[in-house]
Amino acid sequence: MLHCQVDGIPPITTQWRQSGLPLAQDRRHNTFANGSLLIGHFQKTRSDGSSDEGDYECMAQNSFGLVVSRKARVQAATMADFHVQPESVHAEESGVARFQCQIHGLPEPVISWEKDGRPVNTKDERYTLLPTGVLQITGVHQEDSGKFCCVAHNSAAVKHSAEAHLSVSGSQASVYKEPVILVGPENLTLTVHQTAILECVATGYPKPIVSWSRLDGRPIGVEGIQVLGTGNLMISDVGVQHSGVYVCAANKPGTRVRRTAQGRLVVQAPAEFAQPPQSIARPVGTTAIFTCQAQGEPVPQLTWLKNGQILEPGGHVKLRNNNSTLTIDGISQDDEAIYQCIAENSAGSTQASARLTVLWADGLPGTPTHVLADALSPTSIQVSWKEPDQNTQDIIGYVLHIRRTADPLEMEYQEAVSKVTLQQVVDDLEPSTSYNFYVKAYTSRGASKPSDSISQSTQGEVPAPPSLSTKLVASTVVQAVWEPSSKMGSHQGFRLYYRRAHAPQFSGPVVLPRNTTQYNITQLDPALVYEIKLLAFNQHGASNATVRFVSLREAVEKSVLNTQCDCVKDEQSKTSTTGIIIGIHIGVTCILFCVVFLIFSYRGRLMMCKTVQPPQAGLSAVLDSSSQGAAALNSAPRRDVEVNGTALGSCSAESNELQRLFLSGPRTQEPYPPENALASYPLNDTRLSTIAVDQFTMETDSKAPDAAAGRQDQG
Repeated sequence: MLHCQVDGIPPITTQWRQSGLPLAQDRRHNTFANGSLLIGHFQKTRSDGSSDEGDYECMAQNSFGLVVSRKARVQAATMADFHVQPESVHAEESGVARFQCQIHGLPEPVISWEKDGRPVNTKDERYTLLPTGVLQITGVHQEDSGKFCCVAHNSAAVKHSAEAHLSVSGSQASVYKEPVILVGPENLTLTVHQTAILECVATGYPKPIVSWSRLDGRPIGVEGIQVLGTGNLMISDVGVQHSGVYVCAANKPGTRVRRTAQGRLVVQAPAEFAQPPQSIARPVGTTAIFTCQAQGEPVPQLTWLKNGQILEPGGHVKLRNNNSTLTIDGISQDDEAIYQCIAENSAGSTQASARLTVLWADGLPGTPTHVLADALSPTSIQVSWKEPDQNTQDIIGYVLHIRRTADPLEMEYQEAVSKVTLQQVVDDLEPSTSYNFYVKAYTSRGASKPSDSISQSTQGEVPAPPSLSTKLVASTVVQAVWEPSSKMGSHQGFRLYYRRAHAPQFSGPVVLPRNTTQYNITQLDPALVYEIKLLAFNQHGASNATVRFVSLREAVEKSVLNTQCDCVKDEQSKTSTTGIIIGIHIGVTCILFCVVFLIFSYRGRLMMCKTVQPPQAGLSAVLDSSSQGAAALNSAPRRDVEVNGTALGSCSAESNELQRLFLSGPRTQEPYPPENALASYPLNDTRLSTIAVDQFTMETDSKAPDAAAGRQDQG
């Protein structure tokens, strides 16, 4: 069933065309009074060679002219044979296994997998099923061995692929292996709002880190971005801004060793009008100009029709600016028609029409009166009027002129109205916006003067769509986080819906108050992709929905872009710090050994000098020797007297110096003895204590080397 709804001044006749040819009325094709076409017993190919497949378009005609609808393509549901069959795979334990199948069909077949005749366990996180017909198994175990089969099904058929066997051998995980990208992203061409799957499977030991980037350096972003499995990138609801070359990189952890693969994503957008043509009325002999501007990806091609036939430029009809401007010079009655602009590209087509009215001066009707405008909703206003006071018998209709009050006069547009209606509901207006209206009455010879202008504003607006993002809280819990938009009307609350991807119905709505900005969706299947939809509402209605896709397969901490640390710099910093600590310990150790060496050296010399030391040396000798301080020990001049070959002066001085250094203690604990007491204080009874070398130990900080070693292991 194909529908064709036409608005205009009756009588209106409709007719259908298939692939550009008029469609005959027979028992297989029925056209209803409302313009809809029913194709009974649809067949792809009939015995006479004809087919019900093709491009269908509806034509509608009244006394003002003829218009053609946009094309609708009708195709039979089909299922071809597999053009890519899964192949047997041999994998090492803890390695990666991958199977793939591809098949064409209408509608697009849904792919699933079976292992040994039973559906694969999608709850196992090691199994990743991509919508593109790929099965990935990471961390392969012996129990994964078996026969795998691909199953494709749509409304036309269900087909099974050939079986492929997975065999698993012993692991060699401890053997170093360079990172290798087994499968990289393919080139994709999609239409806006579809979902892109960019595949990347990498192996190696240690396990490589997979990250994604764009070749042009632009950020990938976070909205609508998910990671499936161990590195596959999913972009839901793609837009033209997502077009570009995507690079998958597999990095050896802690190094700059990497392997890359890249694929191009092209996102197409159907043609749509940035400025459709507007109906105009011009006197005979003047110039009529229609402007049509369209946008899309790739750039749409523009075609003009006059009463349903392709308009060929020439003579007084000219097309300029890549067919975006139609100019008709010196218009006559033959130029009065409905002109259509057709914008078409590989992603889709659209059409817009405008009427050229040629004005005549004699017998024109009077001006419409009592023009009123009432706001019906945030996007619609009803305008009504009464007939003119004279020359009403030849009126064939009215034209309502519409313009936003803030726009210039040339921005107005028109809508044709039946002569018996005397009112029109103007739709697709902007909320809380003021509009100007006036009316003209038309006869076959031209239009009346414009009526008085009236202004009216639309009602309050519905809220703008909230911004929505998702966050994985647990394996079965997704947190939806949003912010209400400050644009358009204020919101009173939110409605949240969710469902499994491609499921027929949503769960919900969950109605949330206006001050709520997050909600946890629980009890989800951790092996599936979910679609989450959020809209805001107030007393005027609900906003458009914001939709996000989320996969529960990955943990929260996984990021699309893995930022690599500067390990070389870290290692240098760690090495530098460790070196400083070790240097300090060595220096302290050397100082301590020097002090011990001096102590034992002086102790030995004192023992040698015991027999020659004068016993009556008093405290004054100690005090005299103390005046030299440390310099007496190091660099003072020596004036020694040898007695029996022994340097008496040296021994005596050094003995006094050591007595000063080691006998004197804190005054608060042990005061100096009387002067005559030192004479009877034998040298061998001094408080100088010696430490045996085998009892002397040094304590060093053992944590620093261990910590440094730990950091090196981590690096």
